[in-house]
Amino acid sequence: MSPSSRTTSAEGRAGAGRPVRIAIEAMGGENAPGAEVEGAVTAVREADGSLEIVLVGRADALEAELARQGAGELPITIAHADEVITMHESPADAVRRKRGSSIVVAAGLHKSGAVDGLVSAGNTGAVVASSLLGLGMLPGVRRPAIASFFPALGEPAVVLDVGASVDCRPSDLVEFATMGEAYVRDVLGRGQPRVALMNVGEEPSKGNELTQEAYRLLSVGPLNFVGNVEGRDLMTGAADVVVCDGFVGNVMLKIIESVLTVLPRFFAGSGGGIDLEGIRKQFDYEEYGGAPLLGVNGVVIIAHGGSTGKAIKNAALMAARFVDKDLGGTIVERLREAAMSDGS
Repeated sequence: MSPSSRTTSAEGRAGAGRPVRIAIEAMGGENAPGAEVEGAVTAVREADGSLEIVLVGRADALEAELARQGAGELPITIAHADEVITMHESPADAVRRKRGSSIVVAAGLHKSGAVDGLVSAGNTGAVVASSLLGLGMLPGVRRPAIASFFPALGEPAVVLDVGASVDCRPSDLVEFATMGEAYVRDVLGRGQPRVALMNVGEEPSKGNELTQEAYRLLSVGPLNFVGNVEGRDLMTGAADVVVCDGFVGNVMLKIIESVLTVLPRFFAGSGGGIDLEGIRKQFDYEEYGGAPLLGVNGVVIIAHGGSTGKAIKNAALMAARFVDKDLGGTIVERLREAAMSDGS
């Protein structure tokens, strides 16, 4: 099959009753395009007719990889993009210069309605920038937030923001909390999520001006706010949603990721019956696929740069769940409720 016969366009992509359609930016990850194509193939097979994939990238490379992996007549098409934004480029500058890059093209497909969501394992900053420029923000949201799973006793905690918004206002943290609560409640199915604020102490007076004012706002809002948590409480199951600015969250995320590398060495040869496989699964980003970029007017899943086919598959299936649940609509409604509760 020639590249042009698989290439899709923005026309005629909307339609009631059709499968969910997800774009996978297929050139930006460390294992691209093999992992992206493998993930697409396994995702559509597991979805059994409820999912279509649009691979965005260099058509010749993607055609060859699809043939190698035996994609056959699976519902996978290609949107050609000549350029790639690498991990080492300045995100904002690259998005402006490389209008034909795979991530910018993928965001454009989403904006036009050609796809219902997108997944990328490429340059995180470029994914955020292209999503902001291409999709804009949901009504009532000022800044986006990346939500990531952190291992905990019982169910993993969802922490946001872990890198999209470094400089935040107290009201931004309230928006993050509202978006995280909607995600955990409606997508993950946890009844009344406990929402906490990451801080240096449990008392309301602890922390800086940002966290003190955020605490006050969260205390009078409609969420199930359980107060401050410290770093030592994060993995004890003290909260379902933990809120912080993107600087703090990204540092926390990188520390947690490093634990996956060193933990097995600590327990090697212990013979103590420790469930290392269970620990590994809680820490393993592949099990979750990716981190949603909440607050943008669309569905965007940011996968780890080193994602394998398994991680890409789970990211695509996560994106499809977000579409099915209409999480954006839920977030807008919850923000309205929060605004009414504080009289604004």
